[in-house]
Amino acid sequence: MAGESKRFEELLRRVERELHRGIVGQDDLIRGLLIGLLADGHLLIEGVPGLAKTRAVSLLSRICDLHFKRIQFTPDLLPADIIGTRIYNQHSGSFEVVRGPIFANFVLADEINRAPAKVQSALLETMQEKQVTIGKKTHRVQLPFHVFATQNPIEQEGTYPLPEAQLDRFLMKVVVGYPDPTEEQEIVRMVIGETELPEVESLLDHESILAMQNEVRGIFVEDRLIRYATELVQATRRPADFKLELGHYIEYGASPRASIALVQTARATALLEGRDAVIPDDLKAVAHGVLRHRVLPTYFAAAERVETDVMIDEILATVSVP
Repeated sequence: MAGESKRFEELLRRVERELHRGIVGQDDLIRGLLIGLLADGHLLIEGVPGLAKTRAVSLLSRICDLHFKRIQFTPDLLPADIIGTRIYNQHSGSFEVVRGPIFANFVLADEINRAPAKVQSALLETMQEKQVTIGKKTHRVQLPFHVFATQNPIEQEGTYPLPEAQLDRFLMKVVVGYPDPTEEQEIVRMVIGETELPEVESLLDHESILAMQNEVRGIFVEDRLIRYATELVQATRRPADFKLELGHYIEYGASPRASIALVQTARATALLEGRDAVIPDDLKAVAHGVLRHRVLPTYFAAAERVETDVMIDEILATVSVP
């Protein structure tokens, strides 16, 4: 197994290099994409316009040589525009199913918060069950299946907050920041001379991705680290039990899905580092991405500008590894 981990580590390093052929900087975004891919989860990517969110997902789909669909979410979008619908065929005299763009390996839900909740919820069944129900018939999607959703955090007009049930189905939330001055100069040099995305090498396919996901499931996790992961999550629900003064800042804590996601993403992090066992630092490295969208802050947190990431910092500093 150790040999397989090293082989996959080298392959993932090549994938990172290919992504950087079209992306300057944004190491956290690229790492988040790879962790989501390895841990078989969906990603919510948040950042202001122009930070290469859509570009990164498009490049990853080319490197993975998978079926890719991009859906631009708008207020007039309908659920049938995503999952598909049944139409009447006059020649056969029967109804036929026309599949929507959700039937792809990689689905980019661009600006997902621009569509109302009834449209956002069209993704729920597929994200959780890997299936789509149209009429009375259920259709399985082809694996691997990943939803990458982007949203702009600064515009509120014409947007609809994602329901908590849907937020919980995203494995991680990756926050994309501005590049530094040197990186921004390199971005300008890269983009002004191109008319489309750069050519990248196809390094992964269905079989290799599923093999890596299976390898992640075999990464060893000690019982004490499983306990540590659950205590981090429980600290978001009952902060007073851990001597944390966060009770008036947290309306609702994270669900059990967060505990599962912590362990799964930590396993993926271990594989990225070429290890066959999880260490405490793996859990700490993914804690913000796993918890930031699952902790619902109170009005007092918003009024006092106490961000969720700051609360997670305090939890990580207080909850010790068993």
